[in-house]
Amino acid sequence: MEIKKIPFTKEMKKDYTVLVPDMAPIHFQMLRAAMIKEGLNVVLLTDSDPNVIETGLKYVHNDTCYPALLVIGQMIAALQSGKYDLSKTALMISQTGGGCRASNYIFLLRKALVAAGFDNIPVISFNVSGLEKQNTGFTFNYHFIRRLLASVVYGDMLMLLRNQVLPYEDHEGDANELCQRYIDEISEKFYAGKGHTHGEMKKILRRMCDDFGRIPMTVVPKVKVGIVGEIYVKYSALANNGLEEFLHSQDCEVMLPGLMSFCQYCIFNSIEDHTLYGGKAKSAFIYKIVLKYLCYLNNFIIKTVRAHGRFVPPEQFAELKEGGEEIISCGCKMGEGWVLTAEITELIRNGYTNIICTQPFGCLPNHINGKGMSRKIREKYPEANIVPIDYDPGATRVNQENRIKLMIAVARESLSASADGQGSAKISEKVK
Repeated sequence: MEIKKIPFTKEMKKDYTVLVPDMAPIHFQMLRAAMIKEGLNVVLLTDSDPNVIETGLKYVHNDTCYPALLVIGQMIAALQSGKYDLSKTALMISQTGGGCRASNYIFLLRKALVAAGFDNIPVISFNVSGLEKQNTGFTFNYHFIRRLLASVVYGDMLMLLRNQVLPYEDHEGDANELCQRYIDEISEKFYAGKGHTHGEMKKILRRMCDDFGRIPMTVVPKVKVGIVGEIYVKYSALANNGLEEFLHSQDCEVMLPGLMSFCQYCIFNSIEDHTLYGGKAKSAFIYKIVLKYLCYLNNFIIKTVRAHGRFVPPEQFAELKEGGEEIISCGCKMGEGWVLTAEITELIRNGYTNIICTQPFGCLPNHINGKGMSRKIREKYPEANIVPIDYDPGATRVNQENRIKLMIAVARESLSASADGQGSAKISEKVK
């Protein structure tokens, strides 16, 4: 099959609609605003209809990575929906450039577009590795990068605060409402060319903590669950069958590691490549500067949350890496690599001892770094309650949720035994 690349040009930028599959809803709403500021008419695809999976299965081989099947199915279903002018529509998909199959998603998408009769649709590669350079209508500049990174910082903070308030709020909906209010506010700031300077970020992050801390809550002991795994399945409700919502319905507190830790991990891997295999010292030096800057931005969250005192902050990257190195080598870096193992240990150290490892069926990096490391993790952290859950078109939601309910039942027994052992009379605290 001949696959022709249709470039996305500067002329197309003026009147084309760019369809982007949603992954992390909080982050991506602000990322969308950052791209709109650059002149792109971006639409986030949030369709979770079963037709998405059926379309993906029709145009992507079922042995291919489940996230590829979903995002490609979602894009083609959108093109077939009749909602968009196909003569002025483009698609955007991320591309890591690493050894994971995710680097092939863009080729698989183009192949599927040809098979579906949409070979005239331009495909934009969202990457910072210098791939797909022919797309002159989508480029990175200084202010755009600043807004993208600010979106990650704001998104991580809102996700952290929302998840630590939601299970305890006295008035249902307060946390979600406040979260959306900040997303809208920051998006408006991006449209106006504001909100991405260090001073602005620090002020907004402090205000976030204060506002979420003022939500009336009744804090009682609850099962705390951490979610790790393949990045798309971990964050996307389409991929994980609404895992966060399900856990909240089971009266659990949920914690997801931030997107910034994955960004830091990707940059660190380039430095580790130089350490292990050699290469240009200049490139490694530049990557070290970039990593230092990302750690600097992440410290905005850590310092703000610690100063507030009410919420559990993420660890610094050096602490995250150190915890992972106790279990696995940093040379293991395909897909989510060693950072998946490190995130499990971080969650356990922060009290989220019940871990769900979300993994696409057949995803070798996740099976090695998640499921494969479980026994070694339990040897160091006996309290760890880890359950790997496979996600693919043939996996039923009922079976997945039954396995998770079993994990929660074990966690509740452990929580009850811990409370009885302490003999504490104070099992609840009113926070106003």
